[in-house]
Amino acid sequence: MITQRDIAVAIILTIVTCGIFGIYWFIVLTTEIGKLSGDPSFTGGKHFLLVLVTCGIWSYIWSYQAAKQIGEAQRQRGMLVTDNSVLYLVLTFFGLGIVTYALAQSDVNKLV
Repeated sequence: MITQRDIAVAIILTIVTCGIFGIYWFIVLTTEIGKLSGDPSFTGGKHFLLVLVTCGIWSYIWSYQAAKQIGEAQRQRGMLVTDNSVLYLVLTFFGLGIVTYALAQSDVNKLV
């Protein structure tokens, strides 16, 4: 089951726990995006492992793919498709991954 998350609470918990909640948030958010788009191969565990193995390089690919998956979920539901893939990629490139998570979570909340 996919639940809506309060973005402010998630950001605060990520800061307070020195990023540990951010890891959980990344994994759960990625899995939920995969479920919403109907792509069972888009899982949080796999993407987190790839981010670790590539020393963070995979996070750029993830941010682009996550936006595309959200767009696909919006298309399937007949919603206006917003392609934020370049925005997510630029934010991640400049070290603002937590902002990317927040924007992705906002889109997921709208889909739920």
